[in-house]
Amino acid sequence: MHSDQSQPVASLPDQSAPLMRMPTVIRWTGLARSTIYRLIAEQKFPAPVVLATRAVAWRRTDLERWSEARQPAVH
Repeated sequence: MHSDQSQPVASLPDQSAPLMRMPTVIRWTGLARSTIYRLIAEQKFPAPVVLATRAVAWRRTDLERWSEARQPAVH
């Protein structure tokens, strides 16, 4: 018998979610994973919060402040 359960569609997280995992941060910022970690090393991107040995997330508030503080690129 066929199940009627559908797969969830990838979208931006609920605005009330306090933490964002890497796939969401990538979609939200438009940056690649390697770029995010390079910017963290350069102290130009918020550091993640360690959730477990192999799990990190970012505080939504930290990412919103980072986004607001970014200067538009001048060409």
